[in-house]
Amino acid sequence: MILIDGKKTAAELREELKKEISDLKDKTNKVPGLTVILIGELAPSKIYVKNKEKLAIEVGLKSEVIRYPDTVEEKTILDKIEELNKDESVSGILVQLPLPKHIDKQKVIEAISPDKDVDGFHPINVGNLSSGYESTVPCTPLGCYLLIKKFEKNLTGKKAVIVGRSNLNGKPMTQLLLKENCTVTITHSKTKDLKGECLKADIIIAAVGMPELIKGDWVKKDAIVIDVGINKTDKGIVGDVAFDEVSKVAKALTPVPGGVGPMTIACLLKNTIECFKKAQQIKTT
Repeated sequence: MILIDGKKTAAELREELKKEISDLKDKTNKVPGLTVILIGELAPSKIYVKNKEKLAIEVGLKSEVIRYPDTVEEKTILDKIEELNKDESVSGILVQLPLPKHIDKQKVIEAISPDKDVDGFHPINVGNLSSGYESTVPCTPLGCYLLIKKFEKNLTGKKAVIVGRSNLNGKPMTQLLLKENCTVTITHSKTKDLKGECLKADIIIAAVGMPELIKGDWVKKDAIVIDVGINKTDKGIVGDVAFDEVSKVAKALTPVPGGVGPMTIACLLKNTIECFKKAQQIKTT
């Protein structure tokens, strides 16, 4: 079994991005800028944002974090987003989720210009991805996709089973794999015989938020298994895949932590650069 090392792959991607930012600076005399809006004092959100800021600066992005208390009015956030939409020095805008209950998440997502939507959550980006057009791809599915492609270059004809149908992971992952000519099945909590569906898969992406749901006898020999789950349990952080069991049958498997997580932030930085290039009308990769 090959361990798909997300930490190592993310570090390699960040090195590529660092070089690309340096080249863009030489070419345009400008640097891509990422602005993150953080509302409230939720510990996980603060940690995520801190990591994003650290890695953004490391690769050479201009990074800004705007902090608000969780009592902030919705209008204040929407006005700030409008201001950032007009600011040419800002290439990408990210509003850290979750939001306080009195702020409408969908309203906030739709307020961000699709051209600066580095999360890929705006309905225009979602629609473009679904239609096979150029779009910003949500960071976690993009990270999963890059990990799969690094390991398996040709995905044509592979059967992929996605466990979880969220807008954040399952649905965009489906579009990315369809583009690679996979046959894709989306499964979820109401799927009958989930084990049977998983046993047919050459590729399993587990993104359902249920600790160690995918067992060793759910996975056929030599399948590729990508574990998106991060679950707190009595024995520590585990994924949606029973790692020890599945590692005995899978051809390749991501660990938790150290698999998909590091790639998510690296892909956020990648998306920021792609938004910058589009704004500068530089050919995107």
